[in-house]
Amino acid sequence: MNRVSIFSSPLLLGFDHVERMIERATKTGSEGYPPYNIEQTGENDLRITLAVAGFGPDNLGITVEDNQLVIRGKQTDEKERVYLHRGIAARQFQRSFVLADGIEVIRAELGHGLLHIDLHRPKPEPQVRNIAINSTDGGRSDTLGVGGKSGNGR
Repeated sequence: MNRVSIFSSPLLLGFDHVERMIERATKTGSEGYPPYNIEQTGENDLRITLAVAGFGPDNLGITVEDNQLVIRGKQTDEKERVYLHRGIAARQFQRSFVLADGIEVIRAELGHGLLHIDLHRPKPEPQVRNIAINSTDGGRSDTLGVGGKSGNGR
């Protein structure tokens, strides 16, 4: 059975990358560790906060891969310790967030067991572009304006 996508409509040309981003977001949404918050800190600013108690800067990595923010953590188990009770596991994780086009990672800070990642979304500038229409009738190649009138004032 083939899966039909809402993006297969002929009216949605070039949106296959959006479909891939949605698929990645649904795959990464089921992860439970580490817990995180996403907050809006300004009109165009966001902050992701992850609870990463026990991880130091050397145990964490942050990358942006194809509009996907990936945070990885890996703790090393200290073999020389003898635990009477072990309730805090040394574990590794990978948490991913799909970023919209243009979102920039500004900085990352680690403090009090929380990793803060600040993001900025630049305000998009509206772009209007006129497309020239060339005529192939009668060997002339005048650029036509609205209504099919020649752009040369005749």
